[in-house]
Amino acid sequence: MIWIYIVLFGYNCIFDKKSYVVKIFTDGSAKGNPGNGGYGIVMQFAGQEKEISQGYRVTTNNRMELLAVIVALETMKTTKYPIHIYSDSKYVIDSIDKRWVFGWEKKNFKGKKNEDLWRRYLAIESKFNLTLHWVKGHAGHPENERCDVLAVAAADGVNHLVDEWFEENREKA
Repeated sequence: MIWIYIVLFGYNCIFDKKSYVVKIFTDGSAKGNPGNGGYGIVMQFAGQEKEISQGYRVTTNNRMELLAVIVALETMKTTKYPIHIYSDSKYVIDSIDKRWVFGWEKKNFKGKKNEDLWRRYLAIESKFNLTLHWVKGHAGHPENERCDVLAVAAADGVNHLVDEWFEENREKA
């Protein structure tokens, strides 16, 4: 058995090379849509788990769903390992899996919402070996349910960030 010592998303860990897949679970929430919102992330690797969440003053559910995926990828400290992303957002999963976002990019995102976030996603996604999975929301999937709790708590919280692009470009978002 080969054991490897690495640092991944800020944690030191030792793992069996056979368990080399990073699992990322994400969810977004918005109260009012637009309204105050948040995202929740659960990242798992080699028996380690990390949770991330953040709230925003005014945003949309789709923005939070997409931002959760982006923040999770930006949190990664290495690109060596395959990543499986689990989301209950058909908007995010289909836009990527069906390659719509790449067509939107070719057309300079004309008439498409969340251009800023899609450009941010495209700037990072090619660094990783990604597999996306859609999971049904509110159906008892433990990590998805945890992400929902994190996202709702972040949306309901008091330390909201400002989604500057959204607030400045509401009609485009």
